[in-house]
Amino acid sequence: MHKPSLAFFVDLEPALEDFQDSVISGLLATPKNLACKFFYDDAGLDLFGKICETEEYYVTRTETAMLRELGPALAALAGPGCTVVELGAGSDLKIRLLLDALERPAQYVPIDISQGPLRKAALSIAVDYPAVRVGAICADFTAKIELPDDMIAENTGQRLGFFPGSTIGNFSREDAKTFLSGLRPLLGPKGALLIGVDLQKDTARLNAAYNDAAGYTAAFNLNILHRIARDLDTDLDPDDFEHCAFYNEAQGRIEMHLRSLRNQRVRIGERAFDIAESEMIHTENSHKFTLDGFVEIAEAAGYVGTARWTDAENLFSIHYLTIAG
Repeated sequence: MHKPSLAFFVDLEPALEDFQDSVISGLLATPKNLACKFFYDDAGLDLFGKICETEEYYVTRTETAMLRELGPALAALAGPGCTVVELGAGSDLKIRLLLDALERPAQYVPIDISQGPLRKAALSIAVDYPAVRVGAICADFTAKIELPDDMIAENTGQRLGFFPGSTIGNFSREDAKTFLSGLRPLLGPKGALLIGVDLQKDTARLNAAYNDAAGYTAAFNLNILHRIARDLDTDLDPDDFEHCAFYNEAQGRIEMHLRSLRNQRVRIGERAFDIAESEMIHTENSHKFTLDGFVEIAEAAGYVGTARWTDAENLFSIHYLTIAG
């Protein structure tokens, strides 16, 4: 029996030194912060999967239900034989729904920062979709990434970017515009982007979604400290911090922080950082949008809002954007 393999695997995973430099830079900043892109090691991905199954976290079940319903419309928009480029590949449920819906997809290229989970996920797709050419790029997808011609299957249709889960909300509105604009060379002049965007809603519902009763979001947030303690030369103790998440109405975003439970001095390498009791380390934003507000950002980034959909409760939206001009 033929063992499935990847057409290519490009390893641009950030080195451990990059992680340490990012942590030190964040702790030197005012206010202190840690980059959320480092959440997703094996433990972080497992915890995020559990978050997605909680009653409070509506995002995943709403988006997946929408993708199931939108299959024929997406197939018509994308056309046959497209190359799907997924940004931030995590759980493979959504990409499977998309590949199942599309007409003869020719190629799938996931891009993610964590090498082990990425390779495993890509190989799983290669096994189950033998007609699809699968290659992967291990990289920080917020950095400039090119897809050379020799990585594209012959006689393929358009490139379709896939960016689910409202990960776009991790960016400020101005940074979201910059990021989307920077994706255009990756997608090509005739490319398109299928993107999930969370919508503004009742504050209580938002706060509950990021403070689930089972504590998975708290564990997910704290996991970045466990990763620092495990991988870096440090005396940091994750038990000296607690999870804090709330909706900042003025900024239109959920903010996640780690609150220090005591006055402490933390050493990382040869650097030491004083952290006061109750001081917050900012770990993630999740901006919430209006439909028209997001389209304005996309248009400013050089896209045309070709189609958009919401669920019956107007909790979440999916947008199909094409490159302007």
